[in-house]
Amino acid sequence: MSDSEYSFIYVVCADEEEAKLIASKLLEHRLIACANILSTHTSMYEWDGESITSSENSMILKSRKVLFPKIKAEIRAHHSYECPCIVEMDITGGFAPYLDWISEQTTAK
Repeated sequence: MSDSEYSFIYVVCADEEEAKLIASKLLEHRLIACANILSTHTSMYEWDGESITSSENSMILKSRKVLFPKIKAEIRAHHSYECPCIVEMDITGGFAPYLDWISEQTTAK
């Protein structure tokens, strides 16, 4: 497979518990090879005309682009936000054995 067939998916969750739940579901269904759950951080944004400052956790998921629609649907099914950040970014270069590992791990059930 060429590296253009792989992607990172960036997701912001309400807390670490939600991130772990979503990551577990995605791993269980072999939709991702790995999830990096980042430490709690402060997010500042505007929502419904109100300025918000909150604590959140982000995830970086590793997968194949072909699986993104299923990944997005699974995240939406378990996410608490009305409009969650779910962004796919193409991997345009990578260590071939690592990309092969992603392929081996993401044989969706």
